[in-house]
Amino acid sequence: MFETLSGKLSGVFDGLAKRGALSEADVTEAMREVRLAMLDADVALPVVKDFVNKVRERAVGHEVLDSISPGQAVAKIVNDALIDALGGAGAVPLNLNAAPPVPILMVGLQGSGKTTTSGKIARRLAQRERKKVLLASLDTQRPAAQLQLAQLAERAGVASLPIIAGQTPVQIAQRAMDTGRREGYDIVILDTAGRLSIDEALMDEVRAIRAETSPAETLLVVDAMTGQDAVNTAKAFNEAVGVTGVVMTRMDGDARGGAALSMRAITGAPIKLTGSGEKLDALEEFHPERVAGRILGLGDIAGLVEKAADTLDHEESEKLALKMMQGKFDLDDYAAQIRQINKMGSISGILGMLPGMGKLKDALGDKELDTSVLKRHQAIILSMTRKERRTPSIIKASRKKRIAAGSGTTVQEINRLLKQYDAMASMMKRFSKLGVKGLMRQGLSALMPNGGRPPGGGGRPPFG
Repeated sequence: MFETLSGKLSGVFDGLAKRGALSEADVTEAMREVRLAMLDADVALPVVKDFVNKVRERAVGHEVLDSISPGQAVAKIVNDALIDALGGAGAVPLNLNAAPPVPILMVGLQGSGKTTTSGKIARRLAQRERKKVLLASLDTQRPAAQLQLAQLAERAGVASLPIIAGQTPVQIAQRAMDTGRREGYDIVILDTAGRLSIDEALMDEVRAIRAETSPAETLLVVDAMTGQDAVNTAKAFNEAVGVTGVVMTRMDGDARGGAALSMRAITGAPIKLTGSGEKLDALEEFHPERVAGRILGLGDIAGLVEKAADTLDHEESEKLALKMMQGKFDLDDYAAQIRQINKMGSISGILGMLPGMGKLKDALGDKELDTSVLKRHQAIILSMTRKERRTPSIIKASRKKRIAAGSGTTVQEINRLLKQYDAMASMMKRFSKLGVKGLMRQGLSALMPNGGRPPGGGGRPPFG
């Protein structure tokens, strides 16, 4: 989402890095480029002005102009200013400090992803916080909206308020809170109706529901793809009903990202969560320092570790690690690894979280890294018998033809897979013989064929 802004800011810092000491004119020119990059990224004009003034004020100080690495010094100042603009370091958690059932009011325009986000938050609170959650749809405007939320609740593993036709949104809210109190729920999430545009009828309805339920959180759901419209929506809702937090959806889209940078300054409310996909687990806490790091190409290792912790199967990973330590590795294990990689999402998305990978992503352009070979390998392995997967050495010509026909691939592709598997299996065996201490002593080259020596064994490693 921030790729355009990230690319332009990287260009500014690359230009500064080539200079020795910076003059005031250099800083002014760099700030002009930063200003244009932010405006192009759809950041609100008042936010851009404030941001650039803050950076210029600090960048023309002697500590930067006379710095050993002025380009890096300016990048650090821009990074700090980005974190401030996004709301300051650290995620802001949902406020659940109220007597149960705690009401959470979801507001926003139609199509912003409000109902899906309600389901995501319910799942997150039920699974991570071990809360008993009730979902209630107050949307009497959109056909089948209440049914949609009931289906989402089922998928999320939480309860939904039974539908009673003919009730007003305020009556549904009253019934939801009564049910919450009577049946011992910790949290009641109230999903209000949206409109295609902001109107007084919508605001009156939300005000009436808020007055009836006194929510601990009023979360505004905005679509990050709508750019400045998202900022205008946030401003209108905040002035009319008061917003305690923002949830930005479609953060995996290709919009210019400026809405996120504008949101805190315009509403005063922090971005608390972000959505990046339709799946119910595609919801993350918003960490300003991590987003700033990704914008400036510094990566987000902490975010990547969290993503891995949430998506990977730990039991399967431990089993595989144990087999690797014992030098055992079959094609079932390789297929399990492919499944784990697929769970992590797109490879280019993972690359974006690694420091210094922005330029590699730029080189790829709009192309996603080719992972089709993994899918073909998976199809080949699934076309094998259990015995073949456990003992690949028995796979000869006739078996290869059968597997190729079953997987829609060629015998050559099966040969390549088996060759790759042999190399991996040999590495695992060497690893088990060496052990961790031996590996630390001899280095990674010890895992390579011939211990890192060229074939023919001249007794010396390459380039040695």
